[in-house]
Amino acid sequence: MPKIMEIVAADTKGISYHTHKYSYDSIGMPSIDYDDDKNKIMKWQESAETVSHKSAVNIKPLADQIKNDLPLLKFFLDGSRHVFKVDDIAYNKQIFPVVAGQIGVGCCRRENRKMFVERFYRELVLALPDKSNDDGWDDDSFFAARTDKLNKSEELQRLKLQFSAIIPYSTSKVNKQENKLENLAIASIQDYMIEAEKRMVAELVKDKRLGQDAYLLKDGSLEYKIMKSGREDLRTLQKIRHNYNWVIGVSKSFNPESCYDHTGKPNSNYIANLPVFCRTPVARFVNKDYLGDVQFGVWYIRLRDKSRTQTPFDGVVKVEKIMMDDEIDKGIDSDVIDLISANIINERTPTCYGNDRRWANHLYPVFLTETYVKSKYISAETFLHLF
Repeated sequence: MPKIMEIVAADTKGISYHTHKYSYDSIGMPSIDYDDDKNKIMKWQESAETVSHKSAVNIKPLADQIKNDLPLLKFFLDGSRHVFKVDDIAYNKQIFPVVAGQIGVGCCRRENRKMFVERFYRELVLALPDKSNDDGWDDDSFFAARTDKLNKSEELQRLKLQFSAIIPYSTSKVNKQENKLENLAIASIQDYMIEAEKRMVAELVKDKRLGQDAYLLKDGSLEYKIMKSGREDLRTLQKIRHNYNWVIGVSKSFNPESCYDHTGKPNSNYIANLPVFCRTPVARFVNKDYLGDVQFGVWYIRLRDKSRTQTPFDGVVKVEKIMMDDEIDKGIDSDVIDLISANIINERTPTCYGNDRRWANHLYPVFLTETYVKSKYISAETFLHLF
């Protein structure tokens, strides 16, 4: 039976080089990956809440008060991806990398102190250079047809697997280190995963699963950049903003150097020195070039005493809420901010200590959701054998 790359090469009139296949996760160099935009600058110049706090707010009394109430956070969403270099392919005497990915997006719900799977997507995708569409006309139709043909292969049908999409990546943006072809291919798969996250939130809203007593906690940032491809109705936050009325984003990792005080001076030490069970004031964040005119309320919460963690930022999470209608003018209700923060603090136990190096920043229902999503991946050996 022909392998995937043999089918792709024949179908797109390319030359497959059958190069070494590997997972990018297994060769990655040590680095710090932030959940938010690493280049952004955020100032506490303008408050995004109804009470303009000037110092940290102690949330512990409220957290203790509500600890026996039904949790505000009912749904937990996590998206992840595994990407692989599967080949090199030539078009018009130029060689391009071929990157494949497994995408997992899952949502779990909590009922009566137990976790259940609410929804799950597992999608297989293949990133090819845009040069594989020889005439360059109607990429959507061209790559959809290639995907259909690929899914009819004997090997995929025998294994009952299907590829959700073949995604073209641009070959015209290669001008510096971060725009290497492989990085552009990986970015196209990341964008596909983000679209799947947006789609899942839209489905939860359509089915009326979310509300003021049933928030969704999304693992990671809500700062979705404007996309140039994918579903038209999901490309910009402006179009889907109201889907996020009952959604908060909680980032385990963030760039502390991006925070400046109202005078324009760096204040990462303010976050590092945040007392345990306290939150910062809520800052208003706008980035029209990256996010359009959607505004965010952003604050930080310390979940664990820094004397018991390895670095000053361990035990601190970044929280985001998209500002809705009246909130843009008046700010988010500070009582709502406090209630959300108290619920997050109450999620700090039990911990996943020893099972994840990010244990100090993990919330256990998120850890369980993330573990479930990753458990549904096809093994790397089986996946690479397809090519």
